Amino acid sequence: MDITNTAALVTGASRGLGRALALALAAAGARVALVARHAGPLDDVVAGIRARGGDAHAIAGNVADKDAVHRIAGQAAALIGPIDLVIHNASTLGPTPLRLLLDTDCEDLEAVLATNLVGPFRLTKVLAGQMILRGHGTIVHVSSDAAVAAYPRWGAYGVSKAAQDHLSRILAAELDGTGVRVLAVDPGEMDTEMHRAAIPDADPATLARPGEVAARILAMIRHDVPGGARLEASRWEAAP
Repeated sequence: MDITNTAALVTGASRGLGRALALALAAAGARVALVARHAGPLDDVVAGIRARGGDAHAIAGNVADKDAVHRIAGQAAALIGPIDLVIHNASTLGPTPLRLLLDTDCEDLEAVLATNLVGPFRLTKVLAGQMILRGHGTIVHVSSDAAVAAYPRWGAYGVSKAAQDHLSRILAAELDGTGVRVLAVDPGEMDTEMHRAAIPDADPATLARPGEVAARILAMIRHDVPGGARLEASRWEAAP
């Protein structure tokens, strides 16, 4: 996929990996719509991109809010044109310190699923139709190793990411032949605010930097990877 002049939508784009992805996409020549719940930090990222000559726009909204999804998609299309690439990066751990699954309130599990699974599903439903009509598009779900490994106390998050992985596979199978591909990407452990909330005593020196991971994810997107693949960022090299 050629990212130059692509219309890209990134959720959870005000910090961490989402911010790094927005910066990398804009630097590669994409028109980028950035989505996050809070306008202030989002506006700061957009200002930084524009200062470097990039094309970026902020959309304050919560992907877990079903009433916000059509507005987010409509605003994005109005600002940057029909969406060619959507990266579902917005994510939540649930309450921290992390709890055993049986100690997790049902409402907290529902809230994690609303952000990590149902929100991306709703947004994909809104965006995929025009991708199919145009005959091209890429949908990326940001996954986690917690989707495939059973870590104690990571239950709500792990359940949501495992379900999101299978959502990717099913969508890829159903969209086969349409020109729209669906990928799941495991970024690995990164030095982010979310990781610090989950594991406060982790050594930052052992963690990947979001900018490095974003560069690898862009390499995956550029590559002719078939839909349905689940990719690990640590196994890829960033494009020179």
